[in-house]
Amino acid sequence: MHQVVQLLGALLVLAGFVLAQRGVLDAQSRVYLLVNLIGSAVLAVDAWLGAQWGFFVLEGVWAVVSAGGLVGTRRRAAQTSSSSTRTEKGSRQSSSASPSIVSRHS
Repeated sequence: MHQVVQLLGALLVLAGFVLAQRGVLDAQSRVYLLVNLIGSAVLAVDAWLGAQWGFFVLEGVWAVVSAGGLVGTRRRAAQTSSSSTRTEKGSRQSSSASPSIVSRHS
């Protein structure tokens, strides 16, 4: 079972990497970062339990960086969403103001 866990973790990390290299996934995408986070976290836990400290540091840092990337994508998505909402409200206000301006000058 121990080997199966290691193989699944490794396959997740490698699948994300290969798909990004092939252009199927963007290295900044949530899917890529999530696959890397899960795979590296599994491997980090396995390394911790096996007292493999070098491997633990490698996979632990990989997991932390992937988690940070996921947080960054969520923040960017939230900012983009709020920016587009503000832009839409501004467009509606300016378009509703236009007829009154036109009617005053006509």
